[in-house]
Amino acid sequence: MKNKSILVTAPSGAGKTTLVKKLLEEFPDFQFSISATTRDARSNEIDGKDYFFITNEDFEHKIAQDAFLEWEEVYNGTKYGTLKSEVEKIWDNKHIVIFDIDIMGALKLKKLMCQDILSVFIAPPKFEVLEERLRSRKTETEEKIQTRINKAKDEMKFHNFFDHKVVNDDIDEAYAKLKSLVVDYLG
Repeated sequence: MKNKSILVTAPSGAGKTTLVKKLLEEFPDFQFSISATTRDARSNEIDGKDYFFITNEDFEHKIAQDAFLEWEEVYNGTKYGTLKSEVEKIWDNKHIVIFDIDIMGALKLKKLMCQDILSVFIAPPKFEVLEERLRSRKTETEEKIQTRINKAKDEMKFHNFFDHKVVNDDIDEAYAKLKSLVVDYLG
């Protein structure tokens, strides 16, 4: 199982994190690759569990050290990245890496890892559903919600670049489809 990886990506609000959490609960050999970010933690997020929350200066230092497999400035001034050390630690412990990352970062990671990764794009059933989900979180300002909505419109165009697309209309059905893809990939 060494060096097996599962990549789940989606526009913000499509449900990728919920689906990834379900996989992590069911598959003890999976371990979440914690991304680094320069954004502030939300009230329900824990440093070192959900993300590594670091300063922009620390992020730039890690870029200079070539510490990331991939990184992106996802929103103006907000960077996210996948740390090489995090992935290597998971593989060294004989676990399967599961990534929950943005579309552009996912495209870079898929290109880098080629056939060593299963990539799944999670899509909302309709764009209006995605917007409703973003608003129902009540974690961001209207300006940030609009930024995420505009970005999501562009990101939806990339679904064909991934191995599979799962439409998240019903979370249980979407999870069953994702789980089936994962089981097939692992053999």
